[in-house]
Amino acid sequence: MTGSDDSETVTEGGVTARYYETGEERVLTFDRDGRTAAIAQNAEGYAMVKVRRTPDDDELEKYYGFDMALDHAAELLGVRVSDLPVPEEASDMGM
Repeated sequence: MTGSDDSETVTEGGVTARYYETGEERVLTFDRDGRTAAIAQNAEGYAMVKVRRTPDDDELEKYYGFDMALDHAAELLGVRVSDLPVPEEASDMGM
């Protein structure tokens, strides 16, 4: 899965977040010291969000709420949820 040229990247406190859209999904990835997490939602933006280790991995879990997906992503990275920068374009993910 590759992102489009229209991506938004934010880095804060050693965590880099990148939001992009493919033809099929909205994707938010996080990277911290080589540890990664990805949150994905269908392109229409109305389905549950999926947490994966990378954008191409199998889903680890599905959530209705973006806050629960962020909590899981923070756990994968070993940080607090408040340490995750969320690009503006990704702020409305989840149901």
